[in-house]
Amino acid sequence: MSDIFAGGRRSSGFGYTLIDTAFRFSPLLLLALFWEFLGLSGIVSQQMLPGLGEVFSAFVQMLVNGDLLYNTARSISRAAAGLGAAVIVGVVIGLMMAQFRPARLLVNPIVQIFYPMPKSALIPVVMIWLGLGDSSKILLIFLGCLLPVVVGTYNGARGVNPFLLWSAASLGASRFDVLREVVLRGAMPDILNGCRTALAFSFILMVSSEFVIATDGVGFMISSLGDGGQYPAMFAAIFFVAGIGFAADRLYAMFARRSLRWREA
Repeated sequence: MSDIFAGGRRSSGFGYTLIDTAFRFSPLLLLALFWEFLGLSGIVSQQMLPGLGEVFSAFVQMLVNGDLLYNTARSISRAAAGLGAAVIVGVVIGLMMAQFRPARLLVNPIVQIFYPMPKSALIPVVMIWLGLGDSSKILLIFLGCLLPVVVGTYNGARGVNPFLLWSAASLGASRFDVLREVVLRGAMPDILNGCRTALAFSFILMVSSEFVIATDGVGFMISSLGDGGQYPAMFAAIFFVAGIGFAADRLYAMFARRSLRWREA
């Protein structure tokens, strides 16, 4: 029976893929229809909630004049710098915590204190320390993205089967080789999950920090457009950065699946 259904599903081929894709994105279509309904019905003023056609026109205009691309590039460069540094430092700290008890005793209380704290609360602090330059935004993104990577790496490294560690050591592997070939590989799924959480945090902190401590960037652009009453352009910038975040998450998910194919083998 399962073979019959499997064969029928494959025979539908391209048509089934279209139906599946349409079903997945149907909530977005319903949301767009509801958006238009709110404006046309007068429930919400069209000045405050412009039509999607106006939003799209503003989006095209900002693309043509280059403002949107320039500010987005500035924001992405900051997010990439902070996230990249957080991944490198976070993996190292997480592995050290898992393998060395003094490091765990030193770092674990700090992680427990700062993990639940809203990272946006650090915006005034980094502004006082570093001013309005790129370094303040990069530091804030780094601090916000660091802890998910540390926690993911630590949990993954602690969850590696001890028999694998003993087997590698009994075969003459050095402690560094065990750490690199056994612990790091075994912890990779949790590391990748932590990095995915950090990726989401990087976009959140990128935009929120630029609301306050920036003179350019997509967050500054959204804030400026909203203050100036240019709501179609403001919504266009919001949708654009949301689309970039969604695309980044999808690409990262593909990368993570490819990186873990060796586990299936």
